[in-house]
Amino acid sequence: MMKLDLTQRATELIASREPFVYATVVRAEAPTSVRAGDTALVHRDGAIDGFVGGVCAEASVRRYAEQTLATGQAVLLRLEPSAGPEERFEDRDGMVVAHNPCLSGGSLEIFLDPQLPAARLVIAGDMPIARALAEIGRAAGYDIVRGEPDEVRPAVGDDALIAASHGRDEEGVLLAALQAGVPYIALVASPRRGAAVLASLDVDDEARARVKTPAGLDIGARTPADIAISILAEIIATRGAARVPVEASAQAPAIAIDPICGMEVVASEASVHLDHDGERHYFCCEGCRAMFVARQAESA
Repeated sequence: MMKLDLTQRATELIASREPFVYATVVRAEAPTSVRAGDTALVHRDGAIDGFVGGVCAEASVRRYAEQTLATGQAVLLRLEPSAGPEERFEDRDGMVVAHNPCLSGGSLEIFLDPQLPAARLVIAGDMPIARALAEIGRAAGYDIVRGEPDEVRPAVGDDALIAASHGRDEEGVLLAALQAGVPYIALVASPRRGAAVLASLDVDDEARARVKTPAGLDIGARTPADIAISILAEIIATRGAARVPVEASAQAPAIAIDPICGMEVVASEASVHLDHDGERHYFCCEGCRAMFVARQAESA
């Protein structure tokens, strides 16, 4: 796939809010089939578009690409050939070094840059505060969805829902956000009206307490823009308070051991695999799979 095609594909993935990893070869030592500047896109399911090395290099790239998607942190990956049966990993001055027993060429250095969707704010209403929040949030890098309460659909993965419709259809959109598990839910209203809306929600007290009203931090805001800033500040504060260490929050990719060379590979459909005697085996490359099949035939 040409670089222009990769750029177009990356644009499409960003537009559809699909996470992926941009992999770029920054250094290649001979003998190797790749050159510095070669690029690829690594999808969430492990599929790879582009070229950053042969199947053995791809196995390691796939493994660490899944890790960067889980942590959100870029990785400079150095792949070194190894004669040993096991793949060992170490951190060296901010670089992750993988000793790849399958790699037959020279060492490679590949920069893995995760591309994650921007945090999405759903704003229900057309009040001046809603318009100001959309403008300021967009300038702050958020993905903004704004419409009337019966037009927007809070969904799993949204970061915030702010109801700012001045009393029109607020209950329905608040309930939808609660059901979707949106982490920040707020109602723009006076304390008295906000309390009345919360009391009308057919949910338990724990769910009701998740709706913040009046919306925003108490910073003495008066104008729509100031109130919008106070709401955005509360969203940021809420996200910061809920954040846990990357090691604890990251969803580690499932890892399998190649039964032939001992290399660690991602256990996904994109990796070379074989079902044998009711068990699925994963391999770094077709060569290891072929050797596994040959050994099973000999022992039968």
